[in-house]
Amino acid sequence: MLPGEADVSRALELLHMTVYSQCFSPCGKFLAAGNNLGQIAVFSLSSALSSEAIEQSKKPLCLFQAHSGSVYDLVSTERQLISAGDNEVKGWNWSDIVKKGCVASWCRRAPTSSLETPEINSLVLNKKDESLLLAGGSCRIHSMDLETGAFTLNLEGHDDYIHCLSLREQQSECLSGSEDGTVRLWDLRNGAQTHRIEVYKYEECARPQYGKWISCLATDSDWMVCGGGPLLTLWHLRSVTPTTVFPIQESQLQVQFYQDMILCAGQAPHVNHCQINGDIRAQIPSSLRCIYSLSVNEGSQENKVLTVAGSSSKIDVFTNFRYRAFSLTFS
Repeated sequence: MLPGEADVSRALELLHMTVYSQCFSPCGKFLAAGNNLGQIAVFSLSSALSSEAIEQSKKPLCLFQAHSGSVYDLVSTERQLISAGDNEVKGWNWSDIVKKGCVASWCRRAPTSSLETPEINSLVLNKKDESLLLAGGSCRIHSMDLETGAFTLNLEGHDDYIHCLSLREQQSECLSGSEDGTVRLWDLRNGAQTHRIEVYKYEECARPQYGKWISCLATDSDWMVCGGGPLLTLWHLRSVTPTTVFPIQESQLQVQFYQDMILCAGQAPHVNHCQINGDIRAQIPSSLRCIYSLSVNEGSQENKVLTVAGSSSKIDVFTNFRYRAFSLTFS
């Protein structure tokens, strides 16, 4: 490569970069983010939030190649960062990452009957039995024992791509949202499907013009919020009924319960702060045209921030959740 070509190549990569995933370290001092190039960048939040922060503080502490394709999701245990790519899951020791010795400690491939390589785009930790739930293009949910690496459960039922998973810990249930328009509830003790909610068939939240796909969901005890093609809607799980429909026209790609609010974002350059009764309390502007990842750092009070990532090489940081304070960047 000629002098200058590397700079041009990197500039083009940054221009077309998409950041799909984020995860905070257990100590809350670091943020890991995965992009469409298979790279994971690790940022020092404590440095970026310091009163003495400089531009370099907002750039990666380390950047390494994790997968050959996109890094679709990231989760963290007490010791490891876990990343998901094209039908493979890898574990990285946080202690090694901080020292910049980024070599995977293990790699597993989910069982598949297809000749294709389905991506794994949703990971959830089940702390009750130290297992990892994963799903994506195979239309199945797999449970992997984190100690042995063995796949112990295979949940089948969805007819199309699974976009999102959520854990209902008290009931030992997993919820999954799919391109097939359903949210399904699974009993993790025996692998049985307990409920099948066809969201797009409910008139109050259906939007045929946008499709029936479920792109995001979150749970809080007996409540679930989900959306995508259908409008973002709050459901009561015991009665399996929609209770609140949120007046947000753009498809939402990320949602989570936070204190007395529901935070969500998607195909618009802002983060929505929603109240349970359906009111939109605030829409906080973001520098991103489309938001694929939304995360709150609850592991460290001094580094407590909301971060969003998506159709850019930048990751917006909101220090009080009411305005964008600055952006971290892969460059």
